[in-house]
Order: sequence, then structure tokens, then C-alpha cells
Amino acid sequence: MTEENIELKRLQWECRRGMLELDVLFKPFLDEAYGQLEATDQERFRNLLKCEDPDLFSWFMGYSVSDNADHMRLVRMILDRVQPK
Repeated sequence: MTEENIELKRLQWECRRGMLELDVLFKPFLDEAYGQLEATDQERFRNLLKCEDPDLFSWFMGYSVSDNADHMRLVRMILDRVQPK
């Protein structure tokens, strides 16, 4: 198994969250968009996955905003993929 495959498996595991609402956002994003991201956005996504589920839920539902602009960039990117314009 290559190092890239190992990293992808690790990310798939990290995308499995304690909340279904987050699972249905992260898993498709990883499968369909992550590979096309620039390296800096891939790093931002990996960092976003380190956040706590209640914080993530609040950001994705629009109840609050992260102080970290990188987190909010990825939240918006993920939401833009699933929300109609």
C-alpha cells in the first residue's frame, strides 16, 4: 500500500464522525472533491477534521462562525457543493 493510499484511508476514517449530519458532508467531499483541491486546501481540510463535532455542527448549520478563516473557507467550500445556488 502506498503512502498516498494510507493517507486516504486515514482521512476516510477521520471523516466518520459522531454525527450523521457531518458524515454526509465529509465523506462525499473527500470522495468527490478532495483529490482536485490544491495542496493548501487539502491541508485546510485535514485541519478541519481535527475540530470537535459540536463546533463543526455549529459552523455547518450556520449557528456560529469559527475564528479561523481557513476553517470557514472549507466549511463554505463543502456547503457550496451540497446547497443549491
